[in-house]
Amino acid sequence: MIHTTPHYHRIACLCTEAVETLYLLGAEELVAGISGFTVYPPEARQQKPKISGFSSGKLEKILAVEPDLVVGYSSLQSDILKEVAEAGVDILHFNHHSVDGVLRMVRVLGSLTGRRHAAELLCEQLEGQISAARLESAARDAAGLPRPLVYFEEWHDPIISGIGWVGELIALAGGRDAFAELAGHARAKQRIVADPQTVIDRQPDLMVGSWCGKRFRPETVLERDGWQDVPAVRNAERGHIIEIKSADILAPGPTLITRGLPQLQALIRQWHEDRAG
Repeated sequence: MIHTTPHYHRIACLCTEAVETLYLLGAEELVAGISGFTVYPPEARQQKPKISGFSSGKLEKILAVEPDLVVGYSSLQSDILKEVAEAGVDILHFNHHSVDGVLRMVRVLGSLTGRRHAAELLCEQLEGQISAARLESAARDAAGLPRPLVYFEEWHDPIISGIGWVGELIALAGGRDAFAELAGHARAKQRIVADPQTVIDRQPDLMVGSWCGKRFRPETVLERDGWQDVPAVRNAERGHIIEIKSADILAPGPTLITRGLPQLQALIRQWHEDRAG
């Protein structure tokens, strides 16, 4: 494959999805440092120095890897990125909250690293997976099959529902987001479900737990007052409550399509099989 000369040679990634994307583009040699929360690809944790947390980072540690570009994500990294810019280093600050935003991020990183062709190929792969999910869901719709109501829990205390791209993935997989009206809010505080009774009232058919950075404990859901009347909880033993690890669906990079979407599809397929069986 022919690469153009990259615009940047040493990229410090404060967000995990930038690391994942650069590796997928074949630009891993350009990664100078990574977030300590990086999961994919696993080899990055062995190969690259860890220079920050997600909402925490020290300028000295970032500058120590001599970056010519620092990539961050969300308002939580605004302060440290401002310090980096004041130190004279270029910054790239993503803040996307949609599946389309993931594709834009891939293309931007491809352009900035001389990997435009690789970025287009990766986007074609991701778009193909999205299209296949849409076709499967549309086939069920055409057959008159219902779409299950899916409750996605991003945190448990307080209860926080899923962010925008999660709702998109649920729809792509053939479900309905139980808190679609909250999904458009970027900040977690705006997606707090203040009264747990609201979840009970909505009677979700399925539940996905993805507690950001923490193992989901379904047994705690079964013990919640009044939740035994929720269809997902009544059918927990049939696999209607599952965990999708936060690294697979809450990091706004390719993994939410390659890993998160298939797990949602499998959950909804199982629900349809249980109804038919």
